[in-house]
Amino acid sequence: RKGVLFVMCIILSIVFLPYVCNFFAKEKKYDQSEFASEIALLKIKKTDSTHQPKNFYESEISFNDGSAIPATRYEALPHEEFYFDPNTASVAEWKRLGLREKTIHTINNYIAKGGKFYKTEDLAKIWGLSQSDKKRLLPYVRIATVGTATATEAKERVNYAAEKIRTTKTLQPIDINLSDTNAYMSLSGIGSKLSKRIIAFREKLGGFYSVEQVGETFLLPDSTFQKIKKQLLPGNAPVKKININSASVDEMKSHPYLRFNIANAIFQYRQQHGPYEKVEDIKKIMVVTDDVFTKAAPYLSIE
Repeated sequence: RKGVLFVMCIILSIVFLPYVCNFFAKEKKYDQSEFASEIALLKIKKTDSTHQPKNFYESEISFNDGSAIPATRYEALPHEEFYFDPNTASVAEWKRLGLREKTIHTINNYIAKGGKFYKTEDLAKIWGLSQSDKKRLLPYVRIATVGTATATEAKERVNYAAEKIRTTKTLQPIDINLSDTNAYMSLSGIGSKLSKRIIAFREKLGGFYSVEQVGETFLLPDSTFQKIKKQLLPGNAPVKKININSASVDEMKSHPYLRFNIANAIFQYRQQHGPYEKVEDIKKIMVVTDDVFTKAAPYLSIE
């Protein structure tokens, strides 16, 4: 009884000790004056930063949705305002309009690769063109090549791209047992790593007897397998079989469908009851379920 009372006193002391310490502890006071002075200094700096010299402007990175973020401050270049066609304007004309060399280079690369400006707003999508330059230049844009010809040209480009995609995705079926890594890489969504895993899994099995087995490959997404499933052919190549009447535990456990516990059970049953008369005899072993037998049976033999 005394021991119980002693333990209860210790527990209560531990529970109430933090409250007692907080009661006697003195609250530490902080000097807020230094913090307030730093805040005031930041406000002054912020106010000063809003007054930029007139000969500087803030460059902006623009996006296709019309949004932009500040990038770098540049010194404004001398410029003129005149009507121009962005599809035919020369480097000298762009410089007269006040654009920087990097922006001019971006525009020329876009046009050199087959790009065209079909409407005034297309110029605003150019990477590196500041908001101030957009507001200044867009009213002077005059695009000559607009109308039926431009629409036809755009439609032809769309049709060409669609036809190219269709041609790329039209692939010939491949034999799951005879195809190499290059053949598997030709399938949609299969890269070098996945193709090597499929080949490695096929070698461990001793060959595929069903297309569904390809889907069991390690790290092969089911969505990818469903896409390529129609392009896989089972073929007629025979699979490598294991003689369950002579194979050792190590030989059987190396197969992905057997593993050690099943291989050892098959071996021990053979030692106790003699050679198997047919492959179905392994179903008498408790660990050999119907699912295991269905998957492993095509790889087993008795001679």
